[in-house]
Amino acid sequence: MLNTESSIRFIKGVGEKRAELFYSLGISDVDSLIHFYPRKYEDWTNTKTVAEVNDGDNITIKATMITPVKEHMIRRGMTLYKCRFSDGESIINVTIFNNQYLAKALRIYEDYVLFGKIEKSFTTASMSSPKIEKLDTGIRIHPIYPASGKLTSNAIAKVIKTALDNLDTIPETLSEDIRKKYDLISLDSAIRQIHFPKCEKDAYDARRRLIFEELLTLQLGLLKLKSNKKSETPLKIINDYTARFTTLLPYQLTGAQQKAIEQCIKDMQGRYPMNRLLQGDVGSGKTAVAAGIIFTVIKNGYQSALMAPTEILAAQHFEGLSKMLKGTGINIQLLTGSTKAKEKREIKAQLIDGKIDLLIGTHAIIQNDVEFKNLGLVITDEQHRFGVKQRASLANKGHAIHTLVMSATPIPRTLGLILYGDLDISILDELPPGRQEIRTDVVDSRYNQRLYKFIRDAVDRGEQCYIICPMVEDSEELLNVKSAEQLAEELAQTAFKGYNLGLLHGKMKPKEKESVMKAFSNGDVQILVATTVVEVGVDVPNATIMVIENAERFGLSQLHQLRGRIGRGNKKSFCVLVSDSESENARNRLMIMKKYSDGFRIADEDLKARGPGDFFGERQHGLPALKIADMLEDIETLHLTQDCARDILKEDFNLDLQKNKHLCDSITKMFRNIEY
Repeated sequence: MLNTESSIRFIKGVGEKRAELFYSLGISDVDSLIHFYPRKYEDWTNTKTVAEVNDGDNITIKATMITPVKEHMIRRGMTLYKCRFSDGESIINVTIFNNQYLAKALRIYEDYVLFGKIEKSFTTASMSSPKIEKLDTGIRIHPIYPASGKLTSNAIAKVIKTALDNLDTIPETLSEDIRKKYDLISLDSAIRQIHFPKCEKDAYDARRRLIFEELLTLQLGLLKLKSNKKSETPLKIINDYTARFTTLLPYQLTGAQQKAIEQCIKDMQGRYPMNRLLQGDVGSGKTAVAAGIIFTVIKNGYQSALMAPTEILAAQHFEGLSKMLKGTGINIQLLTGSTKAKEKREIKAQLIDGKIDLLIGTHAIIQNDVEFKNLGLVITDEQHRFGVKQRASLANKGHAIHTLVMSATPIPRTLGLILYGDLDISILDELPPGRQEIRTDVVDSRYNQRLYKFIRDAVDRGEQCYIICPMVEDSEELLNVKSAEQLAEELAQTAFKGYNLGLLHGKMKPKEKESVMKAFSNGDVQILVATTVVEVGVDVPNATIMVIENAERFGLSQLHQLRGRIGRGNKKSFCVLVSDSESENARNRLMIMKKYSDGFRIADEDLKARGPGDFFGERQHGLPALKIADMLEDIETLHLTQDCARDILKEDFNLDLQKNKHLCDSITKMFRNIEY
């Protein structure tokens, strides 16, 4: 008999070569094999006769084989096997391609089930290479697995069937009281039924149980992760100076901004360090929230640090915060790679003496020789641009310090619950008054000449424009996709000859990029042709037009981020999405951009269109991969498992009780490759 820890090699029918194929799917033992779930099913339970179906239908037919198999060699390496079946009324001509094993197994006058596409005319019916099984012993609902090259879905199903037939009862992972409370079947039944359900209800019950367990394991892991980070902080933020801070501003904070500041200060007045994400749409006023929190921390006697991903963004924060906190006596300094050596030495000396209250900079501020006297708060802007170690290096400049991470990338609300499981979340979902609505249009390249005239007119009025391309250089594979280099060269000679045109892309050296962005920011460059490197960039209030070429090649959230680079001044702004795609789906996605300006709504639509894997692309935010749960479809179960996880940890935080032992093992397994 097998157990869940048995190697895949011990299963009958798995030799050395086949084992290698299973390894490539991440399957090395019985446990990983039985948790390799079908992606869908073929239902063979609903059988029909030839008379009841149409030409081209995929059908299941009960039929008796009425002629022996005849072999026809077409050419070397290609053999056809032909025979006839009858459903009691009609004759079906069946052709089998190159499957000697199946052809030899068929017996005349025996009953079978045939599954496949039928071709019908007035006089004949035929099926080419249908799937065939014996009527009395065959499986009626067939699991379909993600196949890989030589390892077919059918081969995977056979190995799983063999493993389950030779496996004792699968150990239960959920306590009886949880199963009873949430009406869940046993794990043993769920695993067997997910692979080989006898009916639709079997598959439904199995999925429900397995999805619940997977999301519960995820929630427990994230809740424990959040709790593990909580060691008490010696920092005492006693007084709240928000009321005084608001008197410094020439405008009123939005309700969302006030609430975010309140949440942060409440965190910092507690026993544990604040560990919060401030998530706001483009232009929602995250900097003002950061300033409010910094003001209170400094007035309580502690230093603050703000880290931005680029020098130009750090300089912008320095300028903005200096203006906001002017006249308060707060000493703010900027430290970047470009800071002169003498100035760097002075800043470092003043920092360690406690004379600098707020240090703003790039990753230069996490160098070993940058030391603070009494750091109380660390803020990282666009935190996904920094690696885990960089963020940790900044936090390690003090002891149990308060941390705020800011992001302008809207994460769908449905995912926010779990995506940042180790952070508390504040959301800015109101735009400050006076923010310009950006008009968005979707056009094809036939409008180019009109579009270029529109840009020239705007530039002649003293405004600026971005033109965004999906690629840096030309590609042989993507003939109709414009590259930034090619388009910049072409436009400089034609439509925008005589204008100051700049080029910006990710393959340029950091100093070159900074130089071009600074020239655009200063107004020296009038039209900037760029790739998505400008997605997170500086405010250029004078930029009023953004043209995005081959817009169908970008995700909606990315388009929204790009669009947020304009509309930052008091002039009417325009975003033009150019696409020659004939795909109706692509067109519909771009029309969502025209319809909505709310980044969270757009992120929800993007997630629906692309699914969680594609939505986050390469950067999975440290979230463990889910095998069966779907974060969109299973949101109700997600809420249930959050409540269940809290109840479990309330009773048994370390999961020491015998009934929680298997859950503890599941968490370890799920989070073993995750770096936080």
